[in-house]
Parts: sequence; structure tokens; C-alpha cells
Amino acid sequence: MYFTDRGIEELEARRGAEEVSLAWLAERLRAFVDANPEFETAVERLATFLAREDEDIEE
Repeated sequence: MYFTDRGIEELEARRGAEEVSLAWLAERLRAFVDANPEFETAVERLATFLAREDEDIEE
């Protein structure tokens, strides 16, 4: 298990039954980066990954 899996598991346990819009998610990601600018690159990569889910993503 990766360390990040704990956060993902907590998210699923606490909010897994909720439905949210992508606009809401984008706003929460912006708020996170505003509060934690050192994670800007990771959030940008995650957002790009989610945006291009239907495309082949090359590393």
C-alpha cells in the first residue's frame, strides 16, 4: 500500500457516496494549491491525468 492510499481510503469512506461536479473538484484543488503551493506540480499532474482519462497518457 502506498502512503497516499490512506488518504484515498479516507476520502472514499467519508465521501464515497456523495456526487460532486468537476467544477466543485476544480475549486477544491485550487483552494488546496493556494494553501499548499509546494504541491502545485502534483495537483497539476493529477488534474491533467483526470482531464485526459480517455486518452493515452505518456510519462
